[in-house]
Amino acid sequence: MLGSFDRRLSTNSKTPKNKGQRTKFRALNYFSYFSEIEDTFIRRRGKHLWLSPIDWALMESWKERGVPLHVALRGIEHAFDSHEAKKHKRSVKTLLYCEEEVEAQYAEWLESRVGSHDQAEEAEAEDADRELPFPRQAVLEHLRGALDQLNQREKKTSSEELGEVLSRAAKLLSEIRDDYESAPKPDARKLEESLTGIERLLNDALRSSVSTKQSTELEKEIKQQLRPYRAHMEKAVYQQTFDNLLLKRLREQYGVPRLSLFYL
Repeated sequence: MLGSFDRRLSTNSKTPKNKGQRTKFRALNYFSYFSEIEDTFIRRRGKHLWLSPIDWALMESWKERGVPLHVALRGIEHAFDSHEAKKHKRSVKTLLYCEEEVEAQYAEWLESRVGSHDQAEEAEAEDADRELPFPRQAVLEHLRGALDQLNQREKKTSSEELGEVLSRAAKLLSEIRDDYESAPKPDARKLEESLTGIERLLNDALRSSVSTKQSTELEKEIKQQLRPYRAHMEKAVYQQTFDNLLLKRLREQYGVPRLSLFYL
Protein backbone atom coordinates (compact mmCIF):
# COMPACT_ATOMS: atom_id res chain seq x y z
CA MET A 1 0.00 0.00 0.00
CA LEU A 2 2.68 2.44 0.97
CA GLY A 3 4.69 1.23 -1.97
CA SER A 4 1.96 2.42 -4.31
CA PHE A 5 2.32 5.90 -2.82
CA ASP A 6 6.06 5.86 -3.42
CA ARG A 7 5.55 4.91 -7.06
CA ARG A 8 2.94 7.63 -7.62
CA LEU A 9 5.16 10.19 -5.93
CA SER A 10 8.21 9.27 -7.97
CA THR A 11 6.25 9.69 -11.22
CA ASN A 12 4.35 12.80 -10.19
CA SER A 13 4.85 15.38 -12.93
CA LYS A 14 4.66 18.18 -10.38
CA THR A 15 7.66 16.98 -8.40
CA PRO A 16 10.57 19.40 -8.96
CA LYS A 17 13.46 18.06 -11.06
CA ASN A 18 17.19 18.41 -10.23
CA LYS A 19 16.35 19.79 -6.79
CA GLY A 20 17.08 16.92 -4.41
CA GLN A 21 16.51 18.79 -1.17
CA ARG A 22 13.25 20.31 -2.31
CA THR A 23 11.99 16.94 -3.61
CA LYS A 24 12.83 15.27 -0.31
CA PHE A 25 10.98 17.97 1.64
CA ARG A 26 7.94 17.61 -0.61
CA ALA A 27 7.87 13.82 -0.18
CA LEU A 28 8.08 14.06 3.60
CA ASN A 29 5.36 16.71 3.63
CA TYR A 30 2.94 14.76 1.48
CA PHE A 31 3.53 11.23 2.76
CA SER A 32 1.01 11.12 5.62
CA TYR A 33 -1.68 13.00 3.73
CA PHE A 34 -1.71 10.69 0.72
CA SER A 35 -1.03 7.41 2.51
CA GLU A 36 -3.71 7.99 5.18
CA ILE A 37 -6.36 8.77 2.55
CA GLU A 38 -5.33 5.74 0.50
CA ASP A 39 -5.38 3.48 3.55
CA THR A 40 -8.80 4.69 4.72
CA PHE A 41 -10.32 4.25 1.27
CA ILE A 42 -8.93 0.72 0.84
CA ARG A 43 -9.81 -0.29 4.40
CA ARG A 44 -13.43 0.85 4.07
CA ARG A 45 -13.76 -0.68 0.60
CA GLY A 46 -12.75 -4.07 2.03
CA LYS A 47 -10.68 -5.06 -1.00
CA HIS A 48 -7.32 -3.81 -2.14
CA LEU A 49 -7.45 -1.59 -5.18
CA TRP A 50 -4.74 0.53 -6.77
CA LEU A 51 -5.93 4.09 -6.96
CA SER A 52 -6.11 5.60 -10.43
CA PRO A 53 -4.18 8.67 -11.63
CA ILE A 54 -7.48 10.59 -11.39
CA ASP A 55 -7.81 9.55 -7.73
CA TRP A 56 -4.27 10.76 -7.01
CA ALA A 57 -4.99 14.04 -8.79
CA LEU A 58 -8.09 14.42 -6.60
CA MET A 59 -6.00 13.93 -3.44
CA GLU A 60 -3.46 16.41 -4.80
CA SER A 61 -6.20 19.00 -5.27
CA TRP A 62 -7.45 18.49 -1.70
CA LYS A 63 -3.93 18.90 -0.36
CA GLU A 64 -3.21 22.03 -2.39
CA ARG A 65 -6.53 23.65 -1.41
CA GLY A 66 -5.80 23.04 2.26
CA VAL A 67 -8.44 20.42 3.05
CA PRO A 68 -7.34 19.14 6.50
CA LEU A 69 -6.49 15.46 6.56
CA HIS A 70 -9.03 14.64 9.28
CA VAL A 71 -11.76 16.40 7.29
CA ALA A 72 -10.94 14.40 4.13
CA LEU A 73 -10.93 11.15 6.12
CA ARG A 74 -14.26 12.02 7.75
CA GLY A 75 -15.76 12.62 4.32
CA ILE A 76 -14.54 9.25 3.06
CA GLU A 77 -15.85 7.45 6.14
CA HIS A 78 -19.21 9.21 5.81
CA ALA A 79 -19.47 8.34 2.11
CA PHE A 80 -18.92 4.65 2.84
CA ASP A 81 -21.36 4.73 5.77
CA SER A 82 -24.02 6.09 3.41
CA HIS A 83 -23.15 3.54 0.75
CA GLU A 84 -23.44 0.66 3.21
CA ALA A 85 -26.71 1.99 4.67
CA LYS A 86 -28.27 2.00 1.21
CA LYS A 87 -27.07 -1.61 0.70
CA HIS A 88 -25.77 -1.02 -2.81
CA LYS A 89 -24.87 -4.19 -4.68
CA ARG A 90 -22.06 -2.49 -6.57
CA SER A 91 -18.83 -1.82 -4.73
CA VAL A 92 -17.06 1.55 -4.67
CA LYS A 93 -14.26 1.45 -7.23
CA THR A 94 -12.88 4.98 -7.17
CA LEU A 95 -12.13 7.73 -4.68
CA LEU A 96 -14.25 10.01 -6.86
CA TYR A 97 -17.27 8.40 -5.19
CA CYS A 98 -16.26 10.20 -1.98
CA GLU A 99 -15.55 13.58 -3.59
CA GLU A 100 -18.98 15.11 -2.98
CA GLU A 101 -18.98 14.17 0.70
CA VAL A 102 -15.41 15.40 1.23
CA GLU A 103 -16.33 18.72 -0.39
CA ALA A 104 -19.42 19.01 1.81
CA GLN A 105 -17.40 18.28 4.95
CA TYR A 106 -14.77 20.81 3.91
CA ALA A 107 -17.39 23.51 3.27
CA GLU A 108 -18.86 22.93 6.72
CA TRP A 109 -15.39 22.97 8.26
CA LEU A 110 -14.62 26.32 6.62
CA GLU A 111 -17.88 27.72 7.97
CA SER A 112 -17.00 26.53 11.48
CA ARG A 113 -13.69 28.43 11.28
CA VAL A 114 -15.34 31.78 10.59
CA GLY A 115 -14.97 34.14 13.54
CA SER A 116 -13.26 37.25 14.81
CA HIS A 117 -12.31 38.85 18.09
CA ASP A 118 -15.02 41.48 18.23
CA GLN A 119 -17.48 41.31 21.10
CA ALA A 120 -20.40 40.08 18.98
CA GLU A 121 -18.41 37.16 17.62
CA GLU A 122 -17.03 36.28 21.04
CA ALA A 123 -20.54 36.27 22.49
CA GLU A 124 -21.69 34.04 19.63
CA ALA A 125 -18.80 31.65 20.33
CA GLU A 126 -19.77 31.50 24.01
CA ASP A 127 -23.35 30.69 23.01
CA ALA A 128 -22.06 27.94 20.72
CA ASP A 129 -20.05 26.45 23.59
CA ARG A 130 -23.14 26.42 25.82
CA GLU A 131 -25.02 24.43 23.18
CA LEU A 132 -22.40 21.66 23.15
CA PRO A 133 -23.41 18.36 24.79
CA PHE A 134 -20.16 18.45 26.80
CA PRO A 135 -18.08 21.43 27.97
CA ARG A 136 -15.28 22.14 25.51
CA GLN A 137 -12.64 21.86 28.23
CA ALA A 138 -13.96 18.44 29.29
CA VAL A 139 -13.74 17.23 25.68
CA LEU A 140 -10.19 18.56 25.34
CA GLU A 141 -9.14 16.83 28.57
CA HIS A 142 -10.64 13.58 27.30
CA LEU A 143 -8.79 13.86 24.00
CA ARG A 144 -5.55 14.82 25.73
CA GLY A 145 -5.79 11.79 28.02
CA ALA A 146 -6.49 9.46 25.10
CA LEU A 147 -3.57 10.97 23.18
CA ASP A 148 -1.22 10.37 26.12
CA GLN A 149 -2.35 6.75 26.33
CA LEU A 150 -1.81 6.16 22.62
CA ASN A 151 1.69 7.61 22.79
CA GLN A 152 2.53 5.49 25.85
CA ARG A 153 1.22 2.31 24.25
CA GLU A 154 3.20 3.00 21.08
CA LYS A 155 6.42 3.08 23.10
CA LYS A 156 5.60 -0.13 24.97
CA THR A 157 4.13 -2.36 22.27
CA SER A 158 6.31 -5.11 20.84
CA SER A 159 4.24 -5.29 17.65
CA GLU A 160 5.74 -3.17 14.89
CA GLU A 161 2.48 -3.16 12.95
CA LEU A 162 0.40 -2.08 15.94
CA GLY A 163 3.02 0.49 16.93
CA GLU A 164 2.80 2.09 13.49
CA VAL A 165 -0.98 2.31 13.68
CA LEU A 166 -0.86 3.73 17.22
CA SER A 167 1.54 6.41 15.97
CA ARG A 168 -0.74 7.27 13.03
CA ALA A 169 -3.78 7.37 15.30
CA ALA A 170 -1.98 9.67 17.74
CA LYS A 171 -1.03 12.12 14.98
CA LEU A 172 -4.59 12.22 13.66
CA LEU A 173 -6.01 12.65 17.14
CA SER A 174 -3.58 15.48 17.86
CA GLU A 175 -4.68 17.30 14.70
CA ILE A 176 -8.34 16.78 15.57
CA ARG A 177 -7.87 17.98 19.16
CA ASP A 178 -6.06 21.15 18.03
CA ASP A 179 -8.77 21.81 15.46
CA TYR A 180 -11.55 21.40 18.02
CA GLU A 181 -9.76 23.62 20.52
CA SER A 182 -9.33 26.50 18.08
CA ALA A 183 -12.71 26.28 16.32
CA PRO A 184 -14.97 29.32 16.95
CA LYS A 185 -17.96 27.00 16.44
CA PRO A 186 -16.96 23.45 17.43
CA ASP A 187 -19.18 20.61 16.25
CA ALA A 188 -19.35 17.68 18.69
CA ARG A 189 -21.16 15.47 16.16
CA LYS A 190 -18.45 15.84 13.55
CA LEU A 191 -15.81 15.33 16.21
CA GLU A 192 -17.49 12.04 17.15
CA GLU A 193 -17.50 10.97 13.49
CA SER A 194 -13.76 11.64 13.24
CA LEU A 195 -13.09 9.74 16.46
CA THR A 196 -15.14 6.80 15.14
CA GLY A 197 -12.90 6.71 12.06
CA ILE A 198 -9.76 6.49 14.21
CA GLU A 199 -11.36 3.77 16.34
CA ARG A 200 -12.06 1.75 13.18
CA LEU A 201 -8.39 2.03 12.29
CA LEU A 202 -7.35 0.89 15.77
CA ASN A 203 -9.87 -1.96 15.86
CA ASP A 204 -8.57 -3.40 12.59
CA ALA A 205 -5.00 -3.17 13.88
CA LEU A 206 -5.92 -4.92 17.13
CA ARG A 207 -7.57 -7.80 15.27
CA SER A 208 -4.49 -8.17 13.07
CA SER A 209 -2.04 -8.03 15.97
CA VAL A 210 -3.46 -10.87 18.06
CA SER A 211 -2.09 -14.34 17.31
CA THR A 212 -4.33 -17.12 16.02
CA LYS A 213 -3.96 -18.98 19.33
CA GLN A 214 -4.88 -15.91 21.38
CA SER A 215 -7.81 -15.14 19.11
CA THR A 216 -9.15 -18.68 19.42
CA GLU A 217 -8.90 -18.58 23.21
CA LEU A 218 -10.62 -15.20 23.45
CA GLU A 219 -13.43 -16.27 21.12
CA LYS A 220 -13.95 -19.42 23.17
CA GLU A 221 -14.20 -17.40 26.40
CA ILE A 222 -16.67 -14.95 24.88
CA LYS A 223 -18.85 -17.70 23.44
CA GLN A 224 -18.95 -19.28 26.88
CA GLN A 225 -19.91 -15.93 28.41
CA LEU A 226 -22.76 -15.41 25.92
CA ARG A 227 -24.05 -19.00 25.93
CA PRO A 228 -26.88 -18.36 28.46
CA TYR A 229 -28.21 -15.49 26.32
CA ARG A 230 -27.69 -16.76 22.78
CA ALA A 231 -31.07 -18.46 22.43
CA HIS A 232 -32.80 -15.16 23.21
CA MET A 233 -30.75 -13.03 20.79
CA GLU A 234 -31.22 -12.49 17.08
CA LYS A 235 -28.29 -13.62 14.97
CA ALA A 236 -27.21 -10.08 14.02
CA VAL A 237 -27.49 -8.86 17.61
CA TYR A 238 -25.49 -11.84 18.88
CA GLN A 239 -22.72 -11.24 16.32
CA GLN A 240 -22.54 -7.53 17.15
CA THR A 241 -22.37 -8.28 20.87
CA PHE A 242 -19.69 -10.89 20.25
CA ASP A 243 -17.60 -8.49 18.18
CA ASN A 244 -17.98 -5.71 20.77
CA LEU A 245 -16.83 -7.99 23.59
CA LEU A 246 -13.89 -9.27 21.55
CA LEU A 247 -12.72 -5.73 20.80
CA LYS A 248 -13.22 -4.76 24.45
CA ARG A 249 -10.92 -7.61 25.53
CA LEU A 250 -8.32 -6.65 22.93
CA ARG A 251 -8.37 -2.99 23.94
CA GLU A 252 -7.89 -3.99 27.58
CA GLN A 253 -5.11 -6.40 26.67
CA TYR A 254 -3.18 -3.83 24.63
CA GLY A 255 -4.12 -0.80 26.73
CA VAL A 256 -5.78 1.06 23.84
CA PRO A 257 -8.22 3.77 25.04
CA ARG A 258 -11.75 4.45 23.83
CA LEU A 259 -11.93 7.75 21.98
CA SER A 260 -15.67 8.26 21.71
CA LEU A 261 -17.22 11.15 23.63
CA PHE A 262 -19.52 8.61 25.27
CA TYR A 263 -16.51 7.63 27.39
CA LEU A 264 -16.01 11.12 28.79
